[in-house]
Amino acid sequence: MKSPVESTFKSLKKDILICLKLTIIFGIFFTIINQQFTLKGAGLVFLISAMYSFTLGLGNGMINDYLNTKWDWVEETNQRVWAGVISTIVYTVIAVLAIHYVQYIILFGNDPSVFFTRNLVFAHLLGIIISLGIAAFFHAKGFMMNWKASVKQETTQHEIVAKTETAKFETLKSQIDPHFLFNSLNVLTSLIGENPSLAEKFTTKLSKIYRYVLEQRNKELIPLEEELKFARTYMELLQMRFEDAVKFNIPVEVSNSDLKIVPLSLQLLLENAVKHNVVSSTKPLEINIFEEDGFLQIQNNINPKETIGKSTKVGLRNIADRYGLITNRNVEITNNNKTFTVSLPLLTKTNNMSFNTDNLENSKYVKAVERVEKLKEFYQNLVAYCMVIPFLIFINLKFSPQFHWFWFPIFGWGIGLVFHYLETNNYNLFLGKNWEEKKIKQMMEEDNKKGYN
Repeated sequence: MKSPVESTFKSLKKDILICLKLTIIFGIFFTIINQQFTLKGAGLVFLISAMYSFTLGLGNGMINDYLNTKWDWVEETNQRVWAGVISTIVYTVIAVLAIHYVQYIILFGNDPSVFFTRNLVFAHLLGIIISLGIAAFFHAKGFMMNWKASVKQETTQHEIVAKTETAKFETLKSQIDPHFLFNSLNVLTSLIGENPSLAEKFTTKLSKIYRYVLEQRNKELIPLEEELKFARTYMELLQMRFEDAVKFNIPVEVSNSDLKIVPLSLQLLLENAVKHNVVSSTKPLEINIFEEDGFLQIQNNINPKETIGKSTKVGLRNIADRYGLITNRNVEITNNNKTFTVSLPLLTKTNNMSFNTDNLENSKYVKAVERVEKLKEFYQNLVAYCMVIPFLIFINLKFSPQFHWFWFPIFGWGIGLVFHYLETNNYNLFLGKNWEEKKIKQMMEEDNKKGYN
């Protein structure tokens, strides 16, 4: 994991490269427009372009990075936006005036008294708007990166929740396997007539198995001792069904009473062993369960059934996914064509990963996603405004300076931008902030009261 200093240096390096690209782009553009094809003229244009790009671009980039440490784009959107707007405007105005002083007074050799004349005021305005466009780019870039990270995090969390629920469903489906239950009932039917005493034991063990399934299926972890005890009961049931065709060795004691395991994982593995291998007196299925190097090893000999077809590995993926949700330790699978071994990590604690599985599509999450989408559209609109308007001003002043028509798109588009911002923040110009939500809540409360009366 990178240190804060390394991350800051990497971010600064990226910002410098962006400023260098902007210097080259604007330098080439204004060199062609102003027809400064001499070495001195082109050098002056590139110098001014570098002052704009590095002073404004890099400065606003550093301000942007600092503000990101104070306010989160997604969680504290309003504070972050206003802090960005105020700091960017203040810094940009001061920086543009400083650059123009160097440019027009020092480099061009003009008298300081002309600094606020009409022509230079328009130059100041044009420079400020262009600079705000660059600043908007940096802020929009920061917003998009944080937004993507936030969405990715939310998506990952919801994928984890979905996997948890899917794993629970697959596990329960495997435990309450109709095929297993059908075969068990067939065995019970035959035992009732042949050996009523054994049938009674079989029924008792079968009821214990399903009671255990119902009790443990929603737990995250259970003590290893309990799971081994359940596995022994389950194997005894299978032994009643297959007699000497099944042999097993399960430890009676564990090395540490604090060790835990994912519930019902042993049943699924034992059932898979029976499902995928020949179980007969001539080719008995041998299952050994033992501890080794912090893992619980479940090992069986391999006598594959010819008619079973290719394994889908759903059961193994189920167990691996469930472990993946609570620990960084992986389930290990080994197949040497003689024995098949699954190693389950023995745990004493889990990662701090608890997610509320209720109301996954709750209104707060949906509203947050919708608001982020609106905010993204607003910033795209803002960047377009800050990039297009300066060129309209330039074209107007260059080719028809007598009539300043650029004010129309500035105010027309600007008003639209203001309303877009108000809409993004759920603010009605006449009715106030979050008026729709408040009104909906009020009407719902009124309906609830009517329903109770």
